[in-house]
This record gives sequence, C-alpha cells and structure tokens, in this order.
Amino acid sequence: MTALLLHAVPVFAASPLVGRWALDIASLPMPPDARPKSVTLTFAQPDAGTWKTDIEIIAPDGGKMDSAATLALDGTPGRVTGSYWADVGTAKMPASNVVVVQLAYQGTPSSTRIYSVSADGATLTETKAFFSKDGQPMSQTTMFKRLP
Repeated sequence: MTALLLHAVPVFAASPLVGRWALDIASLPMPPDARPKSVTLTFAQPDAGTWKTDIEIIAPDGGKMDSAATLALDGTPGRVTGSYWADVGTAKMPASNVVVVQLAYQGTPSSTRIYSVSADGATLTETKAFFSKDGQPMSQTTMFKRLP
C-alpha cells in the first residue's frame, strides 16, 4: 500500500473563480444611459501557475471592446491584448477564491482589480482601485453573476 501512495500524483483543483460571469449593469455607479449593454468575463486556470482572462464589453452604442491575457500567477508582467486600455498586466492569487490583477496601458498604471467569489460560487465581486482624471484615488465595487 505504501508503494501505491508514493506514486500518487497531486490533483490540480482550479479556482472557484473559473467560469463565465455577467456584470450586474445596474450596480454601476453611472447614469443608466452611460452604462454598457453588457460585460462578460471569462476566467480560466490552465494550470496551477497560470491565470487566463477574456473580457467582452458591449458599449451603450453597441460597439464592442475586448481584452485577453494569460498571466503567470507569480506577478510576472505579461501581455494584455485587445481594445480595453490595457497592454500589460500582472496577477497573483492569494487564496483560491481571490485573484488580484494589476493593469497598465502604454507605460502608465491603469487599475488594480481584486476579484473574489462568494462561498456559494454564484456571485463575483470586483473591487477596482484607480486614479481619476484629476489624480484622485478612487475605488469602485461591482457585482457579477455566474453564467451557465
């Protein structure tokens, strides 16, 4: 029996954040006519050391913005592609239900986002820290619901 245990392979368990998420548009702190029509996040964890994010935003006028990145979870900067004002990012996962992403665009810090999932796995909270156009620190919290 001991010989069998020595050959056991550890099983990788993906984060409960993995999945597709739809933004609760009503939770955005902006006038309804300025809110996007939809925001969908897709999180994947290809392996224990990597975090993948795909974002699709449908603007109020129907235009589409997107973003994608596969980042090492050790905080190493990696490339972000798409049209959502980010071209480099880092990621860390301090707990299985939390991922912290820092973004920059054209050499300028853009935002830090903390994603956490509820105990029942149905709600994703995004806490975004950034600076306003006049240089004031700001934070914003939005909620996402898990999609099938």
